[in-house]
Amino acid sequence: MTSTYLDYNASAPLRVEARTAMLDALADLGNPSSVHAAGRKARARVEKARLQVARLVGRGPDSVIFTAGGTEANNLAIQSAVASGSRRLVVSAIEHDSVLEPARRAVAATEIWPVTTAGLADLDWLKAHLSNWTPDDGRPFVALMLANNETGIIQPVAEAAELVHQAGGWLHVDAVQAAGKMALNMAETGADSLALSAHKLGAPQGVGALVFGPGSVMVRHQHGGGQERGRRAGTENVAGIAGFGAVAELGIQSSPPAWRDAAARRLVTAGAIDVGAGCLRLDNTLCLVTPDYAADLQVMGLDLAGIMVSSGSACASGKVAPSHVLAAMNLGDLAGNAIRVSGGFATTEEDWIRFADAWLELYSRHQTRRHVSAA
Repeated sequence: MTSTYLDYNASAPLRVEARTAMLDALADLGNPSSVHAAGRKARARVEKARLQVARLVGRGPDSVIFTAGGTEANNLAIQSAVASGSRRLVVSAIEHDSVLEPARRAVAATEIWPVTTAGLADLDWLKAHLSNWTPDDGRPFVALMLANNETGIIQPVAEAAELVHQAGGWLHVDAVQAAGKMALNMAETGADSLALSAHKLGAPQGVGALVFGPGSVMVRHQHGGGQERGRRAGTENVAGIAGFGAVAELGIQSSPPAWRDAAARRLVTAGAIDVGAGCLRLDNTLCLVTPDYAADLQVMGLDLAGIMVSSGSACASGKVAPSHVLAAMNLGDLAGNAIRVSGGFATTEEDWIRFADAWLELYSRHQTRRHVSAA
C-alpha cells in the first residue's frame, strides 16, 4: 500500500540538505567550546547555523539562542519575563500547550485572552485589558502565536504588538508553525521574542531557537557552562544545529493552497466543515470538523488506508483529544470531531486527491453504519 504523509505540522520529513549538513558535522570531532582546531571547526558550524536561522526571521545572529526545541524556547521566554518582573501574563486561548502550561505554572497571574468565533485573537479585549494594567502588575507579558498549529489561521500579531508596546509590554510570538511556510520578518511582526522549531521545517527533531529583540530580557534558566553566550548551559547539539541552519537557508517551502482547497471543497460538499475558510491561513493546513464523526475514527480509518493525518495538536502523547483551539472558537460540541491535514515541501497534488478519496469512502461507510444502527 502506498503511504501518504499529510502531517507536516506535527513533523516534516528530514530534508536532504539537513541530512547532508548533519552527516558532515557527525563525521568531525570537537566540542564547540574547545579552543583547538576541532573545537573551532565545530564552533564555526554552530555560528554558521546561527546566522542562517537569524536570516530566516530577519534578525542578527547575536539574537539567536539555540534550544532543544520550540517548547523550551517558549518556556524560556515565559520564565525570563517572570524573572524580570512580570507578575501578570496574558496568553491567547489558542496557544500551544508549550505556552499555556508554563504560563499556568508560573509564579504570576495568568489570564486567557479569548478569540473570536473566526479563530482570531480579540484585539478589543486586549486593548481594554491592557488599559487596566497597574504598576503593581509589573511589565505586561503577552503571548500570541503567529499561525495556529491546528487551523493554520494567521493571527493579527503586528496589531497586537502595537497595543502591547503602547502599554510598555513584551510580546512573545510562537512562530513554530509559521516559519518556513510564510514570509517572516521579526521586526515587521513587532515581536520582542520569537520561538522556532527545526523539525517543522524538515530539519531534525530536538533543536529549536529563541530569537529575542531589544524589547525582551533573557534570563538564564539552565545553569552549568557558559554556552550560548551564557544564556543556556550545555554543550550544543552541533549536528542538529547544522541541519537546522541548512534548512533555514532554504526559505519558504510549502505546498500550493489550490491542492488543499480542491480537497476541502469535495469534503465540504459531503458534510464536513472547513474551519478557517475565509481567513488568512497557512497554505498547507486544512482543519476539518464533521458532525457525528469522531476524530479518532477518522484518524484511524485514514491510517488503515495509508493516509497519515492528525487530530488537533500532535504533542499530547499520542492521544486523540478534543481540541482546546476549537473549543475557544465556540465549537465545543464539535471539538472532538476535528482532524488536521497538513502538507509540505514533498507533498504532491496526488497526495491531496488520495486523502480526499479515502476520506469520502470512509465517511460513506460511517454514515451507512450509523443508519443501520438507528434502524
